[in-house]
Amino acid sequence: MGLNNRLQIGDVSNNGQVEIVDEDRLCYLVRSTSKGATGLRTISKSLLEEYVNYWSEHSDATSESARQALSGTSEIDKYEYGYTSTLSVMAQMVLQSTHKVKNNVSSLPLQQIFYGAPGTGKSFTINQEIKGEDVIRTTFHPDSDYSSFVGAYKPTTREITMRDLSGHPVVEHAQILTEEKIVYEFVPQAFLQAYITAWEKYATCDEGNPQRQFLVIEEINRGNCAQIFGDLFQLLDRNHSGFSDYPVKADTDMKCYVAKALKGLSIPQAGAINSLYGGRDVVSEVLEGNILLLPSNLFIWATMNTSDQSLFPIDSAFKRRWDWSYMPISDAKKGYVINVAGSLYDWWQFLEEINKKIESTTNSEDKKLGYFFCKAHGGVISAETFVGKVVFYLWNDVFKDFDLVGPIFDDAVEGGKLTFAKFYTEGEMKTKVRPDKVAQFLSNLGLTPLEESEEEYNGQAENTDDSENPRATWSMSERKRYDFWEAFLAYAHKNDDFKTYFGGTKKAGKDHWKNFYVSGADFYISVVLKLWERAIALQVYFDRTTDTYYHLADQKKDIEAEMDTTYEWRENPEKKSSTIVERIDNIDFEDKEHWSTIFDLIITRILRMREVFVKYLKQQ
Repeated sequence: MGLNNRLQIGDVSNNGQVEIVDEDRLCYLVRSTSKGATGLRTISKSLLEEYVNYWSEHSDATSESARQALSGTSEIDKYEYGYTSTLSVMAQMVLQSTHKVKNNVSSLPLQQIFYGAPGTGKSFTINQEIKGEDVIRTTFHPDSDYSSFVGAYKPTTREITMRDLSGHPVVEHAQILTEEKIVYEFVPQAFLQAYITAWEKYATCDEGNPQRQFLVIEEINRGNCAQIFGDLFQLLDRNHSGFSDYPVKADTDMKCYVAKALKGLSIPQAGAINSLYGGRDVVSEVLEGNILLLPSNLFIWATMNTSDQSLFPIDSAFKRRWDWSYMPISDAKKGYVINVAGSLYDWWQFLEEINKKIESTTNSEDKKLGYFFCKAHGGVISAETFVGKVVFYLWNDVFKDFDLVGPIFDDAVEGGKLTFAKFYTEGEMKTKVRPDKVAQFLSNLGLTPLEESEEEYNGQAENTDDSENPRATWSMSERKRYDFWEAFLAYAHKNDDFKTYFGGTKKAGKDHWKNFYVSGADFYISVVLKLWERAIALQVYFDRTTDTYYHLADQKKDIEAEMDTTYEWRENPEKKSSTIVERIDNIDFEDKEHWSTIFDLIITRILRMREVFVKYLKQQ
């Protein structure tokens, strides 16, 4: 019987006597515990295979009978059979299905804090990492304490039977009457809920690793961690198998609740867990509520804004018990823009400039802004959102102690400084954001509105050769358009009608239009992306206005009826060209998961346009 990775690093026998510490191609490194003594031993895989084969055929054998039967039957030195007790246990681990109490956190830290500037995607990263896992979430704040994190007695209402003075149930119309009464019960909070659930998962796990349970703490440093965790702080020390090194004695109230919650549970891997504590029956103590001990499947992850670190500083002893994952400020490549009275500004460019000012003014990175500091709707941050969230944060949290020093705060129009109040209109019941002041602030930072060339298509030739213009040098709009066309063409070429009428291999490009030629016609169909207007224009385009255009214009009413739309018919005298345009609004270019819906719409419409316009062309 080949071992074939039947044993893995971290595996522990049911009796806790043997743990696999390491392995190579030929041997296992094993920690063996016997009669209170612990030692490391190197076990040959070839020798173990002999024991596995022997025990598979002699299930009632003893370790000594195995040694006597196998020693001297191969080229393996006889002294290696002296580890017969360890070898026999390992053979049973291979043959049985319930041998594992494994450190299941080899790839994920048990306790981890994601930290960085506000808006760097800390919570988003956690959500992505633990998607599909069981999660209990809580948020720390200055009023958080032990009882709000762990649990406490609280008044609750319970429906109870009404009784008369003799203690008998009160009956009316053959119905026992009840009433709601306030009673005090122990109410578990986030920590205890996650703790109980994690142990329940261990009870339902017969082999291997139990299902993981995550406790996520948002904004951990906004609360007083020493006060909130209390003596649970000791539980954060974990051993090599992921269990708490130092169990904590539960108080009377918690003991009663835990014992009730875990009543009747049985932990199949109890022997192996107990072996981690020198044979002490810690599993029974856990199930009876006498002690608290974090199991290896309970993960505690948290987020921390560096801008809030002065609220409740975390001491070094607490820090040492966590893994720390820094979330840097970076361009998330979402293409967000700030919309100021129709003028669009690059959000990432703004972040780069304002973060330079923050660092030079405060000599710190703590107050910088991350990419997701502001929520964009459809990729656009409104002026109202920008002032209400970004400007407010900058003026009241970042620069409030620095007297708005520097040219970025100058009000060149009205004089003086750009105070926060100047961003709003005066003398009205309902204040409104002043876009001129927002534009002035952005201009002070050196930002200019994005110049979009995508408003119209004027017969330009497509540019798909970007070999000399690497993507890194493209504008945000060019990257967005290229990604859209690349996905569209891959999708469209799965449509047989599309391939038939608009066949040939087209390349994606970074232009805002894509042309589709119509065989036998003096026009072609062009699809124009209007990213910032969140619209698409589908148009019949004539490079030169011909009699065909006028013939189709004469049939305008019938064509629009068949197409079930209203077209804009227009001539361009300067270019001597003409277009027939259908505009489709409310296109969410940012929602890539639903791009296929947009693709289907485009394909359906341009195929129908080809059919209808060619039909009327032939009537000429």
